[in-house]
Amino acid sequence: MLIAEDLLLLAYDDETGKSLIDATRLEYGLAGALLLELSLQDKVTVAGPGEAVKRDRLVLRDTAPAGDDVLDHALALLSDDQGAKPKNVLGQLRKGTRDRLLRRLAERGLLREEAGKVLGIFPTTRWPAADASHEAAVRQRLRDVLVTGLEPDPRTAALVSLLLAVDGLRKAVPSEDRRAVKRRAKEISEGAWAADAVKRAVQEVQAAVTAAIVASTSAAAAAGSS
Repeated sequence: MLIAEDLLLLAYDDETGKSLIDATRLEYGLAGALLLELSLQDKVTVAGPGEAVKRDRLVLRDTAPAGDDVLDHALALLSDDQGAKPKNVLGQLRKGTRDRLLRRLAERGLLREEAGKVLGIFPTTRWPAADASHEAAVRQRLRDVLVTGLEPDPRTAALVSLLLAVDGLRKAVPSEDRRAVKRRAKEISEGAWAADAVKRAVQEVQAAVTAAIVASTSAAAAAGSS
């Protein structure tokens, strides 16, 4: 399972099949998750000191197929983006990713696709859970890390940083002490739980997702007031 798929399962309500996270936030979060997945596989990293490109810019290290159609598509999109800022590639990575992953999760039997209409006119699709066992395991792992205080593995830490960026923590890990959960999530996103290259990628992607969400929200607000 991809980090993006775990994020998507956490975002959708098991019963109603509706997203609990704003669509714009979720789509940028999924784009960021693809970048982090490629970083964990050492295919794409964020430059540090002494690299051929500017610090904190993208470096493509391995363009060989990852063996996953969604990741391979993302890698192909990034093939001309050597030296780009992470925030500048999220727009192309987000296009179609949510629908592609939703349908793949349905094909795997984790979600169920339910077509309907709003007001009997406008078509809509809901994605309730068909098998919530994997999602439950992900939630428990997050709770172990964010509430109990266990040390995260790199994939869980990456997921935590994305949930923090898209404001999805309280939905993924309900807790009576939300401030403590958010504080722990910030500690993880800034902590020394991974190699420097991966840590840089997580922090840059988290910042990029946040910046993209702010820019998109500001643009929508400006359009609405004009």
